[in-house]
Amino acid sequence: MLELGQPMHAYDLATLKGPALVARRARAGEKLVTLDGAERTLDGDTTVIADAARVVGVGGIMGGHETEVRDDTTDLALEAAWFDPSRIRRARRALGLSTEASYRFERGVDRWNAAEAMRRCLEIILLTAGGTIEGSPVDLHPIVANPPRIFLRLARVKQVLGLELGLHEVERCLVAIGATVVAKPDDGRLAVDVPGWRPDLTTEIDLVEEVARMHGYDRVPTELRPFRVGALPDAPAVAVKQRIRNGMVAQGLSEVVSLPFTAADGEASVTLLNPLADTGASLRRRLLPTLVRHAERNWNNHVRDVRLFEVGTVFERGATGKRPVEQLRLGLVVTGAREPGHWTADAVPDVDIWDLKGLAEAAGALAHPGATWHVEGDHFMARVKDGRTVGWAGRLAADTPPWGGALFGVEIDVTDGARALVRVEPLPTTPAVERDLSLVVPEAVASAAAAEVIRRAAGTLLETVRVTAEFRGSALGAGRRSVTFRLTYRAPDRTLRDADVDASETQVLSALERELGLSRRGA
Repeated sequence: MLELGQPMHAYDLATLKGPALVARRARAGEKLVTLDGAERTLDGDTTVIADAARVVGVGGIMGGHETEVRDDTTDLALEAAWFDPSRIRRARRALGLSTEASYRFERGVDRWNAAEAMRRCLEIILLTAGGTIEGSPVDLHPIVANPPRIFLRLARVKQVLGLELGLHEVERCLVAIGATVVAKPDDGRLAVDVPGWRPDLTTEIDLVEEVARMHGYDRVPTELRPFRVGALPDAPAVAVKQRIRNGMVAQGLSEVVSLPFTAADGEASVTLLNPLADTGASLRRRLLPTLVRHAERNWNNHVRDVRLFEVGTVFERGATGKRPVEQLRLGLVVTGAREPGHWTADAVPDVDIWDLKGLAEAAGALAHPGATWHVEGDHFMARVKDGRTVGWAGRLAADTPPWGGALFGVEIDVTDGARALVRVEPLPTTPAVERDLSLVVPEAVASAAAAEVIRRAAGTLLETVRVTAEFRGSALGAGRRSVTFRLTYRAPDRTLRDADVDASETQVLSALERELGLSRRGA
């Protein structure tokens, strides 16, 4: 296991019953005393190793106590296997039993190395303890299998990485991870046999990632490569979050991105079934506690002036049988000097409650435009017209050092603001008419410029215009291309006639000729 990464198991042959060992699903309620002396009840989804009479081991996790090797054992039965990682993971969780073997099987062992592991194990036993091998090892895999062969195109490497890598450099990178590479220069690609100890390499894009890693991420260009934009607009929530980020940065704040895990915060907290740590056993209900910890971390590093914000989700326990309620919020904290100090000025005063009020109003205008702030005691509350509270602003309790300033914070809902941007339109009740318009366009003229002229000249009947094809060839001449636009016409109250669309098309062609010097292809 330690030398080759292949866990194995040895049975006392004299304790096995029947002529064979089999791998099967456990029968519900079957029990097994494992090597650690604990009796475990198995469920029907667990893979077990069994002889003719009973279960003798939990596959890939731990063997059974009855068949373990003892001081008086003289005959061994050795097993080397490959187990499905997901099944091992489920069985390990169900049994609450983590072993060195399960750790490796969960992460994927070399599927094609069991024979070599068996040969090496036999060699070690014969060298250290003597004995003889009875018969030959038996391979129970139902079919002959080999490591996967993946074809990697050099053009794909260039497209993804934006980097022109030669055949020899790509081959060097793949050989370095243990792959066997056969170059096919005529096809501009490589045939790659993936090493068995890398079960994560299954597709071409996995090999591209390995080439980038071995070549060096620091050698990959950082500039944005040319790309084709989509016609589908961003979701309204995305636009709201971007507007908030821009606004908060304009106020002099820096964005942080925090994990949503925290300690339990009351009965309404959403508890995780499989937390990463005790301190993160629940999903957060508020953003400000995490931001306070960020401010304290800055103080620990002797940073006095802190201005941070986060746009993130919070969670509340839903009704019985319902999913948790997820909500988008904006949170911010400020402490320290009101503005950066300068040698030409006296000491800069610290932020106070009035600075907080200004930040709260700016945050409310971005995140929840309909909310108004009201003074309540020593803090502010944001409310909407129906009386609901959607935000809070005030001084925060924190572990402030003696040289630190007061810490203020704001937290406000933004979910309703995202919903307000959604526009709903009824489905059309009349048929559309589509026309394809192919134009000869010089390279210096952008397709977007031609599309804008089409929209202005086509009139109110034009519903959409989009590019569907682009062609370059010697017949068009150097520096020119053919671009095909698809124009969709529709009238909301009637079925269009050919004469209506013909008139609009004539206006479009005239405008294109007049403004951009474009003509229809073949005219």
